[in-house]
Amino acid sequence: MKRNIITTSDGSKTIQIEEWNEQYHSIHGAIQEANHVFLKHGLLFYSEQVSNTQPISILEIGFGTGLNAFLTLIKGEKDNLNLNYTGIEAYPVQPEEISQLNYVELISEAHKAIFEKLHATPWEESRAITSNFQLEKQQKFFKDISSENTFNIIYFDAFGARVQPDLWTEDIFEIMFKALKPNGILVTYSAKGSVRRAMQAVGFVVERLPGPPGKREMLRAQKQGE
Repeated sequence: MKRNIITTSDGSKTIQIEEWNEQYHSIHGAIQEANHVFLKHGLLFYSEQVSNTQPISILEIGFGTGLNAFLTLIKGEKDNLNLNYTGIEAYPVQPEEISQLNYVELISEAHKAIFEKLHATPWEESRAITSNFQLEKQQKFFKDISSENTFNIIYFDAFGARVQPDLWTEDIFEIMFKALKPNGILVTYSAKGSVRRAMQAVGFVVERLPGPPGKREMLRAQKQGE
């Protein structure tokens, strides 16, 4: 499928799947969406409830352009958080596509080498990107995740249910539920009723939150403590 680099409303670029008319990030602003959904309502919400000396394990469903990982690393550095980050991606973005993205220019020129390292790090290996950010990228389908009671936060950033409905089913959210530790959270840009019901069916307690620019709502789900 043909992939194009397009510019979103906040000036940041993303990748568009032409055949699907679907983007890796919101056309209303890639960086704005990532900060609102995954940083504000995911990482910051969770980290405010725990000691900053406690390691936080994050699973990203759809590593893609590395934008969410990049923003998370920078925020973790600023707040002195110890982060273990696992990114799942079935079809890794190619270096020539990464080179056309402008996240370093818009977010932090000082972290240019770090952004490049996120993408240069070998797949299937856990590597220290900085002193407080450990990364492991895994090339696999989401249905093949077998982790249990491993993660504190899941960034669920899969392609939308319009084009890949099989990624938003009870079966997938059962895998997510098992992968989280008790009191862990899952955040996603989606607010579809069918998605919320699928989450609730496997045991999540789900809340609607104000969405990022261009979206009225988003969802945050919690695996309540056992």
